[in-house]
Amino acid sequence: MPLLNLLRKIERSLLVALFLTMVLLYTGSVVTREIGGTFASRFAWIEEAVRMMNLFLVFLALGLALERGKHVGITNLRQKLPDPARRWLCRVIDLAGLGFSLYVAWLSLDLVRFVLNTGQSSPTLGVPIGLVYLAPVIGFLLLALRYGLSLFGVIDRFAAQEAAQ
Repeated sequence: MPLLNLLRKIERSLLVALFLTMVLLYTGSVVTREIGGTFASRFAWIEEAVRMMNLFLVFLALGLALERGKHVGITNLRQKLPDPARRWLCRVIDLAGLGFSLYVAWLSLDLVRFVLNTGQSSPTLGVPIGLVYLAPVIGFLLLALRYGLSLFGVIDRFAAQEAAQ
C-alpha cells in the first residue's frame, strides 16, 4: 500500500527531525548557560520549545508504535485462544481502539477550539496555546487510522506484537 508507506516515511522523518532538533536545542541551551552568562537569558525560549516539541513527538508516535506492536497489552488470554476466537477478539480490540481514539480526537479538537478562543499564548514563544493542543488530535487520528487498518485487515498489528515477544 503506497499511501501507507508514504505516511510511515513522513511520520518517521518527522519524529527523527523533532527528536534531533530537541537534542540540539537543549544541548545548545545547556552550553549557553554554562559559558554565556547574561547572554544565556536570550535563549529562555528553548526550554518551552523543547517541551512543546516533546508533546508532538509523543503523540505523533502513537500510530507507528501501535502498528509495530510497541503498545502495552495483555496477551496471555489472546495467545491461548483458538484461531477463530483470537481473530474475533482482535477485531473487538481494534473496534474498541478505533472508537476510543476517534472519541479522544474529537474531545481534543473541542479543547483546541476552546483554548484558541481564549487567546492564550505561550510566555516566551508567543505561540497560541491552542496549537499545542493539536498534538493529541493528530496523534489520536493517526492511532485511529492504524486501528481501522488493522480492523479491516490491511495491516496485521498483532503479528508485530507476537514477533516482538
